[in-house]
Parts: sequence; C-alpha cells; structure tokens
Amino acid sequence: MLDTRPNDNLPRGTICIEEIELGMRRYLQKQITDRDIEMFAEMSTDHNPVHLDDDYARETIFEGRIAHGMLTAGLISAVIGEQLPGHGTVYLGQSLKFLAPVRPGDPVRAEVEVTAIDHAKRRVTLECSCMVGDTKVLKGEAQVLAPSRKFD
Repeated sequence: MLDTRPNDNLPRGTICIEEIELGMRRYLQKQITDRDIEMFAEMSTDHNPVHLDDDYARETIFEGRIAHGMLTAGLISAVIGEQLPGHGTVYLGQSLKFLAPVRPGDPVRAEVEVTAIDHAKRRVTLECSCMVGDTKVLKGEAQVLAPSRKFD
C-alpha cells in the first residue's frame, strides 16, 4: 500500500471507491520555492509581507519568510485530486491545523491515509499531514466523494 521510495512521487490517476481500502496511503514531495510563494501570493491576492519581504519577516515571530499555510495545504489537495482517490474526486470538506512554518527551500511531504469508507455514499475520510523532515507542519482530515467504476 505505502510506496516508500524516498524521493519519488507516486503515480497519478484514479482509485475508484470499489478499490479503496482502509489504511491506503499516498503522498507527494515538493520543495517549496520562492517562485511558488510569489505565484501563490499573486493567485490568491495574499501579499502579506511575512511571505514576501525578508526585512519585514525577520522582525516577526518567525524570524524569516514563510510560505502561505494554504500553499502547504494545497499539496494535500494535489495528493487527493491526483492519487487517492485521484481524478474525478470531489472535495466535501477539510479541517486543517497548522503546526509549524514552512520556509522557502523546505522539502514538504504531503500524505493522506484512508481512515473511513462509506461505500454506499462513495464517501471517503482521509487523515492528512505535511512533514518537513521529522517536523509535522500540518495535520487535518478531509472528506471526499470518490469516483466509481459504475459511472464510467
């Protein structure tokens, strides 16, 4: 179930509700770049200087620039939408708790694990987390509507 290759992202595609099992996991790894932060600021219109201005950010509790929390959370969305369940998945809800900052240059590992399945309603609950090294920077839970072979 869990692919343990250290630096490779798992294949993209679709796992239909009929094949999803409790405990299934998928992940992706991505190094957060200055460009990622700048593009997220532009797209979201969140230009908070803690993300974009070195001098300003050094004077904050973070003592340096940090990535937007929702940029990190977006990696969870990528795992769900591309891997588990994958293409055709519809987000129903997401809870998030931000535990530590992500900085430019940090390699983030975003992972989801199936914790509940309602086959009749095609609903899947996923435990979600993001790690930078041994530090958990984000945790949460997502509820999604999984694709089904019956609707192909």
